[in-house]
Amino acid sequence: MDKYIITIGRQFGSGGRSIGEKLSKKLGIPFYDKELISLAAKESGIDPEVFKDVDEKAANSLLYSLSMGLYSFGSGFSAMGDLPVNDKLYLLQHKIIKEIAEKENCVIVGRCADYVLRDNPNCVNIFVYASMAFRKEQSVKKHGIDEERAEHIINKTDKSRANYYSFYSGQKWGMAENYDLCIDSSKLSEDKIVDLIADYIKMR
Repeated sequence: MDKYIITIGRQFGSGGRSIGEKLSKKLGIPFYDKELISLAAKESGIDPEVFKDVDEKAANSLLYSLSMGLYSFGSGFSAMGDLPVNDKLYLLQHKIIKEIAEKENCVIVGRCADYVLRDNPNCVNIFVYASMAFRKEQSVKKHGIDEERAEHIINKTDKSRANYYSFYSGQKWGMAENYDLCIDSSKLSEDKIVDLIADYIKMR
C-alpha cells in the first residue's frame, strides 16, 4: 500500500499506544493520540485542559442534536455552542481525523478513528488486547498504578472507552469484524507486533 492510515483501538494496559508510536517510527509517518486534543483545542480556541478531562468519554446529547438539525458536519462549528464539551471534542476530532487522512499516511490511536474512516479504502484497522494478568502487570510497571487497584482501573477505563465507541459509532467496541487485525499483545513482544503490522500493510 502506498497510501495508508493505521487506526489502533486498544484495551487499557495492552500497550496499544506504545505499539502505535513504535509503528509510526518504523514506517516514518506521523503519530496521533493526545496530539488530536491539541489540534482540536487550537481549532476551537478551547483550553486543551478542558478537553483532556473528557477525551474518549461519551456525552448524552449529540445524537439528539443531530436529529434535531442543530449541527451538521458541513456547516462549520457555529452551531456547536450548546453542545457538551465531550460532543464538541468528538466533532472536532472527527473533522481533523478526516483531514489528516486526506493528506498523509499516519497512525491514529483511539477516538473512533476506524469508524470515522470506515469508507476510506486506505484505512487499516488494528485492535490490541491482552489477558487481564498481563494488563495488570503492565499497568503497574508502565503507569505506576497501585497493584491492588489495577484491575478496577483497567475495567473502568475499558468501560469508558466501550461506551464512547458505542455512543458515537453505534457499534460494539472490540468486535473482531470491525478490524483488519486483532492482536493479543501478551503473546508477542511490541517490536514483533510492529513488524507483523508493517508486513501486513506491505501485503495489502
